[in-house]
Amino acid sequence: MAPKNRVIITCAITGSIHTPSMSPYLPVTPEQIADEAVKAAEAGAAIVHLHARDPQTGRPDQSPEAFARFLPVIKQRCDVVINITTGGAPHMTVEERVLPAKVFAPEVASLNMGSMNFGLFPMLERYREFRYDWERAHLERSRDLVFKNTFRDIEYILKTCADNGTRFEFECYDIGHLYNLAHFLDRGLVQPPLFVQSVFGILGGIGTHPEDVMHMKRTADRLFGDAYRWSVLGAGRHQMRIAAMAAAMGGNVRVGLEDSLWIGPGQLATSNAEQVRRVRQIIEGLGLEVATPADAREILQLKGADRVNF
Repeated sequence: MAPKNRVIITCAITGSIHTPSMSPYLPVTPEQIADEAVKAAEAGAAIVHLHARDPQTGRPDQSPEAFARFLPVIKQRCDVVINITTGGAPHMTVEERVLPAKVFAPEVASLNMGSMNFGLFPMLERYREFRYDWERAHLERSRDLVFKNTFRDIEYILKTCADNGTRFEFECYDIGHLYNLAHFLDRGLVQPPLFVQSVFGILGGIGTHPEDVMHMKRTADRLFGDAYRWSVLGAGRHQMRIAAMAAAMGGNVRVGLEDSLWIGPGQLATSNAEQVRRVRQIIEGLGLEVATPADAREILQLKGADRVNF
């Protein structure tokens, strides 16, 4: 049995928020994504959370063909738990977003638990030059874009993946998202243990104050008791501070270049593994241990890598 003091590190390798012009270290090609995922696992990540991109432009690509270029490579090279996004990018339809999880039946898939404003446009103040035309438009359109995750959408993703044994990383950007998850738990459409990822610092969601972190934890405790496993991610410069808070409170953590391009003030992270090593130092400095992929499979009651479709 996995010891209670083991902390699961999830590493979100590339995402769909940041654009190639923001960092030369953001993985874009299938080879880069696979290499970064393997190195993050070697550094201590038990789970890697994966998006795909067009290798020529770096634009988010949610086609199964894009994921097929790196999923088998990662599985062959290491034993890390693979988590496929169903978030994709905010402008995609729910049918597009769920398709890779439907096709590949991963051990874990992400699932956003509510519609929200998802403001990326403040990054336009920090980045003046872009290599690709889509990048500026991607950020600018978020001024008037609702990331749509209706009850129908959530139910559609749950039912689409119901027969493939995939568990979900429930991404909760605000308190109401926890209540949405409780609704689906009450209906029996999700089963414990719930893997709840509290997201802090996205414009449109909950903030990054310590009271915000405590509020999310208290609410989840009250709604789910011992039926859930808590994890956090802090966006941008808040990444390590919020990870440290959560680890000290008995939670799990998520890092990676999807969530933050930085390793320190004004200093770009040169890899996902660098962030994993940093958060591992924090965890071990608190007298805790880092969970292995086998530990994560036991803690989250996952089906195992032998039952995925890649």
